[in-house]
Amino acid sequence: MELDRKTIENDEDYLRQISTEVDFQKEDVEDYIKKLKGYCQKHYCYALAPVQIGIPKRIIYIKNSSQNMNNNTTKDYDEGLIYINPVIKRKTGHTRFLEGCESCIYHEGSKIIHYAGVVDRPYSITVEYFDSQGNKREKTIEGFESTVFCHEYDHLNGILHMDRTQELYEMTIEEMKSYRLEHPYEIVSKEIPYQLVKKRNFDKQNNSI
Repeated sequence: MELDRKTIENDEDYLRQISTEVDFQKEDVEDYIKKLKGYCQKHYCYALAPVQIGIPKRIIYIKNSSQNMNNNTTKDYDEGLIYINPVIKRKTGHTRFLEGCESCIYHEGSKIIHYAGVVDRPYSITVEYFDSQGNKREKTIEGFESTVFCHEYDHLNGILHMDRTQELYEMTIEEMKSYRLEHPYEIVSKEIPYQLVKKRNFDKQNNSI
């Protein structure tokens, strides 16, 4: 059964909600993970937050933490990194990357168009979270994996990547791949304290922010 993908085309208010914490005593965590894994293996994505498929719970599932987009298209590559009820405790450094999203799309005939934008993220983050067995853990995540994690972490708080960009583009997947070849992941600094980029509101009716 195909899961219901939530998109801003039809479900922006739903995507803007704040996801609730997982209760290990009352909820079927393995079922949540199974659904996230199943979706990621069938679709072109680096990672997924449950709210994107109709489950507004605080989980992050990372399929691909590398910059190789080809890893996103096959079920044979899946890192299966799981973070439950995550909290970012520390942010350091500064990076930039053109981000897209499974939820920030619209249809133009049979073509899927992605809202894409260059987003500033921290180079390094320290995260407290629970694993799938309910054990509390702490981990420092660096580089591109930090970008992927922070994108999904925003989803848990109802924030979309297009809220954090100065300029929004409308691109196909192939156009995004070409742009990233010319403008690869950029590490501005690994050391400076990270300054939160001001959240912006995007009006998809007139393509302005």
